Amino acid sequence: MSVSTAVRDFFRPSAWVVEPEPSSYAPNSKWSNRDMDPTPPYLRTWGKWSYVAYWISGSFNISAWEVASSMLAVGLSWRQALASIAIGHSIISIPILFNGLIGARLHIPFPVLVRSSFGFWFSYFAVVSRVILSMFWFGIQVGVKCVYQMLKAIWPSIQRLPNRLPESAHVTTANMICFFLYMVIQMPFMILSPQKVKWFFWFKALVSPPACIAMLIWAFVKVPGTPPAASESLGNKHASLSGDSFHWGYMGALNSAIGIWLTLAVNVADFTRYAKSEQATLVQAAIIPPVFTFIGFVGIVVTATGEVLYGKTLWDPTTLIDLWDNRAAAFFASFAFAVGTIGTNISANSLSAATDLTVLFPRYINIRRGQILCAIIGGWAFVPWEVSSSPIQGFLNFMSGYTIFLSPFAAMYAPHPSFWLVHRGKVSVAAMYDPKGAYRYMGGFNWHCVVALLISVSPGIPGLANAVNPSINVGKALHIYQMSALYGFFAAMAVYYTLSMLFPDKKTFFLERPVIRCDIEAPTEDEHASYDEAEKKWDEEKGQTTVDVQPVH
Repeated sequence: MSVSTAVRDFFRPSAWVVEPEPSSYAPNSKWSNRDMDPTPPYLRTWGKWSYVAYWISGSFNISAWEVASSMLAVGLSWRQALASIAIGHSIISIPILFNGLIGARLHIPFPVLVRSSFGFWFSYFAVVSRVILSMFWFGIQVGVKCVYQMLKAIWPSIQRLPNRLPESAHVTTANMICFFLYMVIQMPFMILSPQKVKWFFWFKALVSPPACIAMLIWAFVKVPGTPPAASESLGNKHASLSGDSFHWGYMGALNSAIGIWLTLAVNVADFTRYAKSEQATLVQAAIIPPVFTFIGFVGIVVTATGEVLYGKTLWDPTTLIDLWDNRAAAFFASFAFAVGTIGTNISANSLSAATDLTVLFPRYINIRRGQILCAIIGGWAFVPWEVSSSPIQGFLNFMSGYTIFLSPFAAMYAPHPSFWLVHRGKVSVAAMYDPKGAYRYMGGFNWHCVVALLISVSPGIPGLANAVNPSINVGKALHIYQMSALYGFFAAMAVYYTLSMLFPDKKTFFLERPVIRCDIEAPTEDEHASYDEAEKKWDEEKGQTTVDVQPVH
């Protein structure tokens, strides 16, 4: 084959078609592929300790650290900031728990689950919204500063590297080199399957927390009595809010603590679909609040120590590391943050975006290809260094801003109103893959969701406009924006549940029990037995019969 022929074949659309598995669950390969299908038993490899490692590793990253310390910069004391972190993560652990249980029970990802509440076609609005946010957040989480500190520890001359880029680029030549190196380092992890990537979370859980504890010990050694010695210095300086300013400032901080993990509250089923059992996912509610509160405590204490030692509020840990004289300590601390950033990018962003893309383009994109696309689009096309150059308040505004859309998604697609209260767990997995099935609703749109989304999102839009442009005076409407995560979640849940009870869509109430045909024994990974054959085998061995229930019109 000539080179020109090979190039033409490479760019031919048919060459990129994902071959459908014999077990494809949709009516035809146009609507599903292997990665989008329900997870068969032999791929359910995540146990309880896998989810413990997942959340321990997820807690150690620059963003979680920055949320804690940036609260100090907007006027809260260290005690107030720590309380908001503990409360916020306790709240967000509840939808993570309930949505995770659904993924573990049905073994299907978020973009398929959302069809049962949004409707087959309206679900694409939720999927597209989330994939854009995941890619954008993927770019924000790039560990350029970590790589820079690692290189600086090895090669100090990088500090004197001439900058060939204009000031308007908001990035230096050295930082762009570090950006490229980080993307190269991160790319191999983008092609790991969810079954294999869990081992990276184990690695991160073993590497990152010790570095965090070492920085805490460093803070106590450098400033004995921390806290309260250093924390009182920082806390008294920044506890500048009172009255209504304090109440709404505190609500904004709480909103940020919740908002940073709303992405995972929405897409946690993308991971719990691989659970060995539902019980394996219950540990999430117990591990999330204490782990993230501890990370917040470390961030606050270390930031307070930096205030005492250097006279600066160093809310970004890499700026603190930059002032260290010990090059070995700087290298290993930066390495731990780099590993933490890669893990967070995988768990919260790249796998989420990849799963969404498999649903948008099932014939051409699987999870591996989707992650690569996420790295290219989110890492480069969204020019994340522009956002990274924003001041502290811009970071919090971004955190609060995207909760306007994610909190209603988290409320409506699975937990209380749709799966647990409206349908009481009685759903058909097969119908979620059928564009003409029971979850089509009215023309593919569930009007209950449309109304709930409008009511829950619209009031926060003026506040978002004010956050982007402070010259826009929106009055007290700003307060709704400051509590957008809580308001959006409970408003969407209440409206959706009320409309579903008053005006039920009878086509979706046709089951006496859940119909989950994917709960079958696949012989081996290589044999790829079809679902029908494996289901027959299951019936013969277990003495059970699975019935395809058709909707009653």
